[in-house]
Amino acid sequence: MKKTIKKKSPVRDYKLIVKDSKDIGYINRVLIATPTRGTIRMEWAVARYGQTIPVNWSQVGMLQFMNPYVPMRYSVSDAQNLIVKEVIEKDFEWLLLIEDDVVLPPDTIMRFNAYMREEKTPIVSGLYFTKSSPAEPLVFRGRGVSFYDKWKMGDRVWCDGVPTGCLLIHTGILRAMWDESPEYNCQGTKLRRVFDTPRKLWFDPETNTFNATQGTSDLDWCTKVMKGEYFKKAGWNKFQKMKYPFLMDSKIFCRHIDQNGVQYPKEFPGL
Repeated sequence: MKKTIKKKSPVRDYKLIVKDSKDIGYINRVLIATPTRGTIRMEWAVARYGQTIPVNWSQVGMLQFMNPYVPMRYSVSDAQNLIVKEVIEKDFEWLLLIEDDVVLPPDTIMRFNAYMREEKTPIVSGLYFTKSSPAEPLVFRGRGVSFYDKWKMGDRVWCDGVPTGCLLIHTGILRAMWDESPEYNCQGTKLRRVFDTPRKLWFDPETNTFNATQGTSDLDWCTKVMKGEYFKKAGWNKFQKMKYPFLMDSKIFCRHIDQNGVQYPKEFPGL
């Protein structure tokens, strides 16, 4: 009788050909994190995972595996604080926040890589607009004075307020803030309020009225960075002295997308 020789399954050999150096340096360059409600548009997925990846970008064999961290179904500020905890505990050098409604241009990571390589600017934002008609640029100089528009597409603009939808942050800034921020419990996890959503309601007995204030976590965070002198505490002394210490690169021009697939601005902005 003819003896049948079974071939070895390639699956069994998999562990034999994969060698892990255990060098955490391959993944601690940048953490790309996305706070999300759990639903994304296909346009967002194609833009996010279709990015052009730089050569030797924290990778082995020229094949990139991004180390994603996706807090889901948290408030924005809680998700951001979970992300900060992760980036500090895993000792990443940079954090890149990409929100789930911001559609990236294909060269986003290439452009942010240039900033990381130069290591001259600790906080850099891409450009995107409000979900409105007309759409307004989320670029700010001052509070309560609307958006700042004294620039042209292609410019790099210095600001005192930027959004967090496409934002690169050096971990030194976050670490300094984490050390001084108050601790709180978020569904069983101890976090610190590096990011917070401003909300306050109080009664003024002198005027016999109730008063309320509210805002967004991004502008609140920018104000906290400047007033808390966290540039200086993280070793970026030059930026602490600047009136407008945050950089917006309008060449990283993103689209804001809603759940119906409508993108903003609907036309290329003529700034």
